[in-house]
Amino acid sequence: MLTYEEFEDLGGEAKFGALGEAVEPGELATRLRGVVEAWRGGSGLPVVWGEEGEPEALVMSTAQYRDLRGDDQPPAGVVDDPTVRVYATEPLPGSRPLDLDEWAANDPFTRELLDEIRAEERPPSDER
Repeated sequence: MLTYEEFEDLGGEAKFGALGEAVEPGELATRLRGVVEAWRGGSGLPVVWGEEGEPEALVMSTAQYRDLRGDDQPPAGVVDDPTVRVYATEPLPGSRPLDLDEWAANDPFTRELLDEIRAEERPPSDER
């Protein structure tokens, strides 16, 4: 699921074509089982939903999302179900631990949030 704005930003209409009118959330809930079955069968399109015809978000299969982003598909024979698939979790070459201070250093807002979180988590007797 992603917002319609994200879909547009990723060039969704160019990749999937016009997807039709936005369906109401209740209608989507009623149709969802059939939509997912179509995706599992290798057919079907993403479904746009929203209220009063205004597109707010999309529901799509993981394969469609990978296509939208330009990501690799799983190798042949691998079950295409993110709840079942096993993903590589080893660090990439050159990876290093995340340093929050380094990450927040160039953004005053993020720095302020990090400082506020640390102040809230600091024990009352800790005077720094």
